[in-house]
Amino acid sequence: MQLRLDDEDRQVAFGECLGRALDGQGRVHLTGELGAGKTTLARGILRACGHRGAVKSPTYTLVEPYELDGIRVHHFDLYRLGDPEELEFIGGRDLLAEDALCVIEWPERGEGWLPAPDLEVSLRLAGSGREATLEARSEHGRAVLERLAAVPALAGWILDREGEAAR
Repeated sequence: MQLRLDDEDRQVAFGECLGRALDGQGRVHLTGELGAGKTTLARGILRACGHRGAVKSPTYTLVEPYELDGIRVHHFDLYRLGDPEELEFIGGRDLLAEDALCVIEWPERGEGWLPAPDLEVSLRLAGSGREATLEARSEHGRAVLERLAAVPALAGWILDREGEAAR
């Protein structure tokens, strides 16, 4: 699935739709260059789970945990990770538990140590907005994509294979 997100408001709105479709669980890998909107998307996901405060990228702490309405969310930013083994020292195995929602920015920095994602979201700059490409990597990921495809508000944002808005 590929979507056009024309501005920050749409990125957050899409994140909220994604957060609801994830239903409080799963592993989501967010990739893209600096400034592509990974943290903005994470903010929308967290809003869908009930978070109303600011969302900052946990670049220096590596992970920011949230307990929201009975949902455990762990927002990782692995940009400054020196070695994937560092995740072991911060309790990564427990944080990546099956019953939590884990949103991981810069997952390539944890390659070889991170478990496989349910969903990969690649963000790229596209004019003044962004394009998001979503790929399911598990049954849960496929179910999330099916739920997203059924959201009427996203219909005009979904792109066809040629990069045009699907009708």
